[in-house]
Amino acid sequence: MFGLDQKAIMLQMQQAMELSKIKLEQTTVVGEAGGGLVRIELNGNRELTSLQISTSIKEMEKEDLEDLLTVALSRALDEANKINENEVASSARQFIPGI
Repeated sequence: MFGLDQKAIMLQMQQAMELSKIKLEQTTVVGEAGGGLVRIELNGNRELTSLQISTSIKEMEKEDLEDLLTVALSRALDEANKINENEVASSARQFIPGI
């Protein structure tokens, strides 16, 4: 099915992707809203690692808090997506020139 060279390339690709996954797990991105009232941290694999809500928003309306959470999460996801796409593309360039 595959020749020795093809198997070696596939193994190298698999190893590169694993290294990328590890690197992304160790990368942290932050999304904030409301001047820091809500702070969300994700890793480069877009997994939630931290959610902080300031105690100064006790009297905030439910809808306003939901809006702040949505904005903070959206900002964090945007940044995590950029980092993730760059890392995957960087790994792929090793094996597929011109990407």
